[in-house]
Amino acid sequence: MLNLPLLPPVAALLFRKSESPLTLADLPALLSSGTAIVVYIFIILSLIAFLVVAVLISNREKETADPVGAPRPVSDEPQETEDEAGGGRFCMLSRIDENRNQYGHKQYDKGVTLDRFCEEFRNYAAYKLKLYYDIEDIRRFVAGMAVSKILILQGMSGTGKTSLAHAFGEFVDNRSTVIPVQPMWKERTDLIGYYNEFTKRFNETLLLEKMYEANYSHDMYVTVLDEMNIARVEYYFAEFLSLLELPNPDERHLAVVSDTWESDPAQLIDGRIKLPVNMWFVGTANNDDSTFAISDKVYDRAMVLDLDRKSERFVAPRTERICLSAEHFAKLTEAAVHEYAVSSRNRKRLQMLDRYLIDHFHITFGNRIMKQINTYIPVYIACGGEELIALDDILAKKVIRKLETQNPIYLRNASEGLLSYLDELFGTEHMTACKDAIRRLQRNA
Repeated sequence: MLNLPLLPPVAALLFRKSESPLTLADLPALLSSGTAIVVYIFIILSLIAFLVVAVLISNREKETADPVGAPRPVSDEPQETEDEAGGGRFCMLSRIDENRNQYGHKQYDKGVTLDRFCEEFRNYAAYKLKLYYDIEDIRRFVAGMAVSKILILQGMSGTGKTSLAHAFGEFVDNRSTVIPVQPMWKERTDLIGYYNEFTKRFNETLLLEKMYEANYSHDMYVTVLDEMNIARVEYYFAEFLSLLELPNPDERHLAVVSDTWESDPAQLIDGRIKLPVNMWFVGTANNDDSTFAISDKVYDRAMVLDLDRKSERFVAPRTERICLSAEHFAKLTEAAVHEYAVSSRNRKRLQMLDRYLIDHFHITFGNRIMKQINTYIPVYIACGGEELIALDDILAKKVIRKLETQNPIYLRNASEGLLSYLDELFGTEHMTACKDAIRRLQRNA
């Protein structure tokens, strides 16, 4: 510390009386003298001491007003927790709970048949949306929905894959949800979201919201996984594939979080959400260098529709929507299975073809494929189609496709025998899709 008794001598030196008065020329020498430096140091130290004392006094006042660690006064009003104040960790799902009544009151058309449904869907797409589809493609799409909750629309870009699923949602008065698949997706959290430990919130995705909403509704919901094979489907969609295989829909519960909060949404039981029975997943697939091959695990569980060409334009009559409930659609398909069961003649042909494929290629239909055949063909007929056309289509997609795994040289040599056997069983004018698929494999082998 600076010795205070030195101040008078310092001041005396600075302001001493001289025989000759100070001039501007003397000022630089005076300001740089040793005495001036001592004054500068004193002023700086005084300012620092003042600031330190001011800070200490301020902190002392705060401690006196509200000591650290002292209990705060207890209010009679209930204190909100962070969870209660923010409305829980599921913001959007909780909002759906609040508005759940708006999802369950619709007037559905219960007098429609599958044949009329397909015709009017095609006309609606053309008249309202200027989208043109062959009636056979519409029948395949609707019959595929009766077989599986997973459909794959594949073909060249621009043939209307995404538009077909979009048009269906417009037609049944429940707009389809389009989820663009990202190349880095690897697990279910990419689809349904994840819990953020930092924000204490769940990052809800559009798919999770639509699944939750669908469980309150009777509408038909379509979710489009756009460019589904830009990432590996069997990775990010694996749990969905497994759960949709369970025969009892009430057992299809997907884990969302690992624990439960009291503020969690009403339909989230033990941190799990039920896969809605009224939701279909429609994946669009392109086959090029930027995509992955879709595995047999996915193909076996899905129904496949090839859109390889644009359909011709036609003049469609004025057509309105048909609001069809998922329950009524299920009843129509069940009735079709009983009314239009596969004929005994074609059942015998299938058995003979199965034995031929086992003997020559070591592949078989399997129980899953036979179950799909027994549903697809009757519903396709109920949609206005023919039995052999439906049989040809599903065999080409489900059975002939398995020949891709065969040895190329053996396949090239054995394919002619298979073509001749198909002519022998069904006639030369039938099974054109199967024969085209075999010839395509033969050329690529």
